[in-house]
Amino acid sequence: MFPTMIGTVVIAGIVGYAAERSGFTRNGYVSSIIICVGGAFLFYFVRIMFGLRFGSAGFDAILSSIGALIIVPTHYRK
Repeated sequence: MFPTMIGTVVIAGIVGYAAERSGFTRNGYVSSIIICVGGAFLFYFVRIMFGLRFGSAGFDAILSSIGALIIVPTHYRK
C-alpha cells in the first residue's frame, strides 16, 4: 500500500510538470504539481475506501491528475 502511494505522488508530479512544460496549462510549475498531487491523493483514498478504480494504480494516478488539472484551474479562472 505504501509503495502505491509513493508511486501515485511521483506519477502525479511528472504529469503536472509535463502539462506545464507542454503548454497544456499556464499555472506555473509548482502550482500544477500541487494540483496534480492533490487530485491523485484524493482519488487514491477514494480507491482505497470505496474500491472505485479504472485500471491499475498508475493509470488511475494519471487520470486523476489530468482531471484535477482540468477541473481546478478552470473553476477559479474568470
